[in-house]
Amino acid sequence: MPDFLNALDVALSLILSWDADLMEIVGLSLTVSLAAVGLASILALPLGGVLAITRFPGRMIVIGILNAFMGLPPVVAGLIVYLLLSRAGPFGVWGLLYTPSAMIIVQILVVFPILAALSRQLFEILDEEYADQLRVLGLSAHQKMLTLLHEGRFRLITVLLAGFGRAIAEVGGVMIVGGNIDHLTRVMTTAIALETSKGNLSLALGLGIILLLLAMSINIAAMFIRILANRSGYL
Repeated sequence: MPDFLNALDVALSLILSWDADLMEIVGLSLTVSLAAVGLASILALPLGGVLAITRFPGRMIVIGILNAFMGLPPVVAGLIVYLLLSRAGPFGVWGLLYTPSAMIIVQILVVFPILAALSRQLFEILDEEYADQLRVLGLSAHQKMLTLLHEGRFRLITVLLAGFGRAIAEVGGVMIVGGNIDHLTRVMTTAIALETSKGNLSLALGLGIILLLLAMSINIAAMFIRILANRSGYL
């Protein structure tokens, strides 16, 4: 117990003093995860809208694949990206392996199906809620999707927060393609694993506390957005 309390005390000191190494790791984690969610959402949200309001051959197959890939193990995503970016892979000439870019690609693979599937469910709910109004307006599929996107913008933020929470907590895939290189590809999850194995519990605890606070903040933000949207009449 004394060892744990001492490690916790040092960990809090690192956080309160904005330790340079700790902040560098946190900064890279946020950069990689935010970039992955932002890039994935560019295609995932429109795809969710298309699957929700249009009917085409193979639609249920696409939905089934998205739902299945929501549970894609991050280590499998990491292995796929590693094989593609390694020297023997088709994209090895790009030299992206063991860089933050490779880590972003892995996280995109992990969060894309989550964002697409959750946004599809949301668009289907919105389509039912506004069915009468949309029918009267006689909007095209594209116009309908843009309208639903605007009306459901608050709820879509919670979808993005869910994707970010999944990305920031990912460890296996980014470890494979990033290599956990100090001052280059070391993020919170991989650093926690490394520092714990080295017995450096102070830094591991500090990063763990920040990661836990981020997870709590995401849930609180999602709850606050729902309350705000409800009071504003958007839910």
